[in-house]
Amino acid sequence: QVQLAESGGGLVQPGESLTLSCAASGFAVNDYAVTWSRQAPGKQREGVLCMSRSDGTTYFTDSVKGRFTISRDNAKNTVYLQMQSLKPEDTAVYYCAAALDFEGLGYGQIYEYDYWGQGTQVTVSS
Repeated sequence: QVQLAESGGGLVQPGESLTLSCAASGFAVNDYAVTWSRQAPGKQREGVLCMSRSDGTTYFTDSVKGRFTISRDNAKNTVYLQMQSLKPEDTAVYYCAAALDFEGLGYGQIYEYDYWGQGTQVTVSS
């Protein structure tokens, strides 16, 4: 059974860092493109960034460039989202999602991802 489970969310102050984890089970994450997206209250879910099977990173949201990094630990079958210099506008529920990456290029739209985690809340507030 394919499952993704996010963890690591919480309450942080502006300027602080946080790392989210996305543990995969039922499939080998290194064969998949993985994306992180987020949904703030009252807003649509937006893609943040993705990593292709070949480890190429694509940012969907300009506001996180230089602050957020996606990485993968194949031995742990886990994907991470490292977030630095967090801002109040980063407050949202963060989701990871995966899709089998046939061409190794990833996918540019979050609706192209088949498997989703339940989300983890990140709140940035003083």
